[in-house]
Amino acid sequence: MADAADIQKGECVLEIGPGEGALTRELLARGAKVVAVEKDHRLISVLEETFADEIQNKKLFVHEGDALEVDVEKIIGKKNFKLVANIPYYITGALLRKFLSEEKTQPSTLVFLVQKEVAERVAKSAKESILSLSVKIYGNVKYIKTVPRGAFSPPPDVDSAILAVTNISRSNFRDAAHEKKFFTILKSGFAQKRKMLKKNITGIFGNGTEAAMQNAGIAENARAEDVPLEKWLALSGH
Repeated sequence: MADAADIQKGECVLEIGPGEGALTRELLARGAKVVAVEKDHRLISVLEETFADEIQNKKLFVHEGDALEVDVEKIIGKKNFKLVANIPYYITGALLRKFLSEEKTQPSTLVFLVQKEVAERVAKSAKESILSLSVKIYGNVKYIKTVPRGAFSPPPDVDSAILAVTNISRSNFRDAAHEKKFFTILKSGFAQKRKMLKKNITGIFGNGTEAAMQNAGIAENARAEDVPLEKWLALSGH
């Protein structure tokens, strides 16, 4: 994961859910300054004891709190940072949404250990989804490697995978209004998957639906899952 994030000496790294600090130790060993956000109160004292020297030397800051509620600018400021985390799988979508679209200050790189199926859906599938497009719109997505369930103790019920998003920015959008419009169209497009895209977005474009799709280079009988990112952007008036 540290390799995937291309951690360089002196960089600021936000780590979510450090647990007992296995990944934290590797990030620190590479010279990163780490801000670790841990929700479990019992683990705070473990981290503070394990990394007493690093905390004293201001190489590590341990913040107790929920990653979904933390204000990035309050704990990191406006400086560049990378986000690296082994995350609870049930909040994968919420964390991606928070750090890619909801926070004012985005990470430059994001590396998550997620459920293998989710990583494949985002980075490998020929079919698009709201999740895959919501990630790709902000950066370059890459499936790094599979982590088999046997690598964990106790082993979970599913295999995992390392997912990386690099070169993160909002450069695909003209402004906040364009960003909002893009997601409004995207959500409408996937509202009923079995229906053709044309029917799903008629509520937005009305009588201009056919023309909008034609201008974006989208076939009249296309389904949302078959439309690539650049055509969704064109549809939103890129």
